[in-house]
Amino acid sequence: MTTTARASVQHEDEQVRVTRWDFEPGTRTGHHVHEYDYVVVPVVDGRISAVAPDGSVTESQLRAGQSYARPAGGEHDVVNTGGSWLAFVEIELKPLLSVTG
Repeated sequence: MTTTARASVQHEDEQVRVTRWDFEPGTRTGHHVHEYDYVVVPVVDGRISAVAPDGSVTESQLRAGQSYARPAGGEHDVVNTGGSWLAFVEIELKPLLSVTG
């Protein structure tokens, strides 16, 4: 079994990137920093732990369809700590380019 969750970019353009994450129990995203503000939409119920660079852990219970948003700059490794498969869709909001002239 792999230890890394599977990321599938479903759509990307100048304004948004939509990625589906699929996790078997115990798999993780790997350490990363969020470049953009983002919204997470759980596909199924599940439990995750977000491990910060200092080792602190934040546990969260996800509910299918109950989205949440976070600002850019978050840094963590997300782990499926539940006993079953987990999936969520992450929607990253890219800054709008200003048009001058």
